[in-house]
Amino acid sequence: MNERTLAGTRPRLLLIGANGQVGGELRRTLACLGDVVPASLEGEYGPVIDLTRAGSVTRLFEDTKPDVVINAAAYTAVDKAESDVETARRVNADAVGELGAVAAKAGVPVIHYSTDFVFSGTAERAYTEEDLPDPINVYGETKWAGERALLDSGAKALIFRTSWVYGARGANFLLTMLRLFRERGELRVVDDQIGSPTWSRMLAEMTGQVLYRVVRGELDLDEVGGLYHLSGSGETSWYGFARAILEASGFDSTLIPIPSSEYQAPAKRPMLSTLNNQRFEETFGLAMPDWRLSLDLCLEETKV
Repeated sequence: MNERTLAGTRPRLLLIGANGQVGGELRRTLACLGDVVPASLEGEYGPVIDLTRAGSVTRLFEDTKPDVVINAAAYTAVDKAESDVETARRVNADAVGELGAVAAKAGVPVIHYSTDFVFSGTAERAYTEEDLPDPINVYGETKWAGERALLDSGAKALIFRTSWVYGARGANFLLTMLRLFRERGELRVVDDQIGSPTWSRMLAEMTGQVLYRVVRGELDLDEVGGLYHLSGSGETSWYGFARAILEASGFDSTLIPIPSSEYQAPAKRPMLSTLNNQRFEETFGLAMPDWRLSLDLCLEETKV
């Protein structure tokens, strides 16, 4: 089945990584578009899938017979990936290539998410889709490999590169800061790495808007498929992000800005990894809100 045959039906949407930050929001957002099959490693909401095992994607695809696949699963432990290269590559690259191959054979469209960490961070402006990736850590390398594998598979795919994802669930910078504000009176936060915070809810909402038009046959993925940048509008540093969280949440903590050189971690981080969303905006007529607005809306749900 291809995307043109979905109009007038209630399609079967296979959501891989349904219990993650983005996946959890997608379960909510996509429910009105079709019958969501929420797959995850734990099988908390539906079928179990272990992306570290070769053939797992193919078996799940054959068992569920989806009309669309949304892959929100990834190995995102950036520092751990430096010593766990095989697992990171299997989840972020090999499994994505397997998904592309089986989806291409069945004519099923795929939506997949990637990361700003495919870039080295040496640019002096926001990155566009035309900029050549040059990752400086294993996580970025494996995510870029996954992008290439999916695009080379021949599947009708949309790849959304995003950045600094946070939300009211899971493990992320926002929830870590809120916890530390409760536990400590003083925090030191890196102030020379620049990016764009992206609320997982907004990422899911944008995905739903685009997928709705795919399902209705208004978008032809032969024409608009490919790679798009999709992150929160505007930019800040990790310190600036932490400062905004502190001010909006009302905690009484002291933040001290520090350079990256004072924060030692196994994986290098890009110094500037903001993404230019212009291609997405022009193609789909949608725009992500400013990251500060998204943060305020998200904090309303944390009840701090």
